[in-house]
Amino acid sequence: MTEQEEMMLDKNEDLSMNNIFDNKSFFLKGTDHMGWGIKNRMSRIFNPKTGRTVMLAFDHGSILDATAGFDRLDLSIQPLIHIADSIMCTRGIVRTVLSPSTRKPVCLRFSAASTVLSELNNDTVLDIEDAIRLNASALGVTVALGDKYEAKTIQNLVVAADGGYKYDIPVIGITPINKQDGDAAYYAMVARVCAENGANIVKTYYTEKNFSRIINKCPVPVIVAGGKKMPEQKFLEFCYHAIAEGATGIDVGRNVFQASSPVAMIKAVSSIVHDSLLPEDAFQLYRELSNLS
Repeated sequence: MTEQEEMMLDKNEDLSMNNIFDNKSFFLKGTDHMGWGIKNRMSRIFNPKTGRTVMLAFDHGSILDATAGFDRLDLSIQPLIHIADSIMCTRGIVRTVLSPSTRKPVCLRFSAASTVLSELNNDTVLDIEDAIRLNASALGVTVALGDKYEAKTIQNLVVAADGGYKYDIPVIGITPINKQDGDAAYYAMVARVCAENGANIVKTYYTEKNFSRIINKCPVPVIVAGGKKMPEQKFLEFCYHAIAEGATGIDVGRNVFQASSPVAMIKAVSSIVHDSLLPEDAFQLYRELSNLS
């Protein structure tokens, strides 16, 4: 084979690879070969027009006492649910607080047990049949690498993934609370381990340095957890950078519920996630909406 023929072969291989990536059958990475049910549920969680989601999380009470903004969920979540794309909560809150008429996809907290009063992550998983009864759109399971209960949390993910694939319900692998604060290598490893063991989505933390390492090593969509309360403008800058650097969604909890105007804040976050608004413009939108409320 001549040098020119080898160059043409390499070029054809490159074009072939480009065609593979250009002709994906679904709008989210890592889902092309999934079942119809998983794809349908993923298209509820993520907006098909943008490929992104604003996930409203209020599952904190499963490990913490009710913090500010979460005391009366029956009152505080109502004006926010219709703005969010998806919600993350426990089965207890689904049955006691969430209206059965809601059309929002429920990402069910599927692992539970230990609280902040003991060592976290000594968890178990729920019954897959209960998730089906609740019409869950996803199952959220904590995976704690480097933790005393690492093997158990990975086993929980495997059990959830087995049930998820059986009934076409996607699984979210969740990085535990800031155990390795700011360590992109750690979060990248957790994300990859979750995906390798069957997670269809990963929820993790944003790192100011090397966040692309997490995105590039993870073959499924990555959602960034909002974490502790920040000043409103800083949180909007945080959301902007996470999305600009490859995250497919923001999981919002305390930074919405504890904002001076929760409705204005979730709308401002949504403007960044779905409309690519600059953080200064989103903050101006937040201030304008706050004055109206």
